[in-house]
Amino acid sequence: MEITIPDNSFLHYFLISALILFIAFLITRILRVFLTRFLKTASALIKVDHTKYNFIKNAVSFIVFLGAFIVIFYLVPGLRDYGVTLFAGAGVLAAIVGFASQSAFSNIIGGIFLVIFKPFRVDDLISVGTNTGRVEDITLRHTVIRNFENRRIVIPNAIISNETIVNSTIVEEKICQFYEIGVSYDANAERAMEIIREEAESHPNCIDNRKEEEIQKNEPIVAVRIIGFGDSSVNLRAWIWSNSPTEAFMLKCDLNRSVKKRFDQEGIEIPFPYRTLVFKNNPPNDASAFTENT
Repeated sequence: MEITIPDNSFLHYFLISALILFIAFLITRILRVFLTRFLKTASALIKVDHTKYNFIKNAVSFIVFLGAFIVIFYLVPGLRDYGVTLFAGAGVLAAIVGFASQSAFSNIIGGIFLVIFKPFRVDDLISVGTNTGRVEDITLRHTVIRNFENRRIVIPNAIISNETIVNSTIVEEKICQFYEIGVSYDANAERAMEIIREEAESHPNCIDNRKEEEIQKNEPIVAVRIIGFGDSSVNLRAWIWSNSPTEAFMLKCDLNRSVKKRFDQEGIEIPFPYRTLVFKNNPPNDASAFTENT
């Protein structure tokens, strides 16, 4: 049994529009499920960079629904006439829409450039401004970074495109960690450097990155040198190689503890500033009580 609804009825075109949007919704869900499964299986097997596929997956909804609205405008006579009028005034409309959506379009263009030129990929460890973390997703509008506190940082693509990006994994994750510390001028700087070298080389996250000629010259795995003289300290720096930024961070934290312990045991002072209060009139009997550490 066929139910006939007049072509000019509101209900007829409403049902057509609803059906088109429902079909678009189903197509979007199917494509996203397919692309998600592809990213988890096929991309790993053929060893391709899945960043661009993530971007396509996130763009599917926009493209499908845009096509659905174009079809609705074409099929519904009232909207079709409105579309003709709309295109007739396209100059004014383009100026209004362009001004209103300038930020949105710049984010989309920025996202496309990120996928094409690949300054970073999904799972890369990057720093953008003051934010550091691993890239979780790249969408049409923004990039999602998961920091070391397990928080998601959402950064618009236009901002990322204009920022300096530090990528710790674009070629390799191996990193040279600087470890800097100051010792007092009265301390034995040579002994302090030996302690730092011993503690660093004994740490499990420290790796041997020496070249063949450096090994033949019997150069140490960890180089420690005096890099300058401060107001109250001799400044030392160690160059320590590690397999990843995460391991390097843990190594540095552990060294802070072990080096401080060794310095205390061997009487090597880590200097800190003093503040002395001077009273011009009626000085107190115990002037030493007014000398403070800061």
